[in-house]
Amino acid sequence: MTAASTWSACAALVRRDLILVWRRRGDALNPVLFALMVIALFPLALGPEPEVLRRIAAGVVFVALLIAGLLALDTLFRSDYEDGSLEQLVLSPHPLSLLLACKIGVHWLTTALPLIIVAPLLGELLHLPAEVRWVLVGALLLATPLLSLIGAVCVALTVGMHRSGMLLALLVLPLYVPILIFGAGACNAAALALPHAAPLLWLAAALVVALVVAPLACAAALRISLS
Repeated sequence: MTAASTWSACAALVRRDLILVWRRRGDALNPVLFALMVIALFPLALGPEPEVLRRIAAGVVFVALLIAGLLALDTLFRSDYEDGSLEQLVLSPHPLSLLLACKIGVHWLTTALPLIIVAPLLGELLHLPAEVRWVLVGALLLATPLLSLIGAVCVALTVGMHRSGMLLALLVLPLYVPILIFGAGACNAAALALPHAAPLLWLAAALVVALVVAPLACAAALRISLS
């Protein structure tokens, strides 16, 4: 096994996952539609006053995108488990952690990136100031890969269980809370014209650690689940 064959296997896996997503592209839009519906309900519930909406906008957008991403999280390994290709990945001579990192990257690209693209629009719906919207986008660019990496480990632990959606939510949501606090905190600090770099740096540091540790933990969890 050479490095060239490993990268060829990773490229083939990425191409396969992207083709499968394209065939089910309607499902890929569900998180975006869900986030739009959640955001649209807040002005109806709290009233249209811009000051009230502006004060909660960053936290509401983060929570909406977090829950929208959670809805798509269970599909990360589910179809591969059902058709047997997940076992083939585990038995592959190539590093399992690297292959899983490719799958997590495709999942983030097809589920989280569309949410980041529409995040400024969601902020506009809640009267979020223009300068804060770009802080929101920056925080999401750091937070959403971290959410995908942490979520992938939890999905790997529960992939062999039937109807694991509630258990997955119970595992994932407590781990998402610090990310929500730092991401929304950076936006709230920017809205008050306070320094907001520190929460973003904490998110960046956590992302670097997760990029190294999460694929390894995910590979170990999958071997346990499939054994």
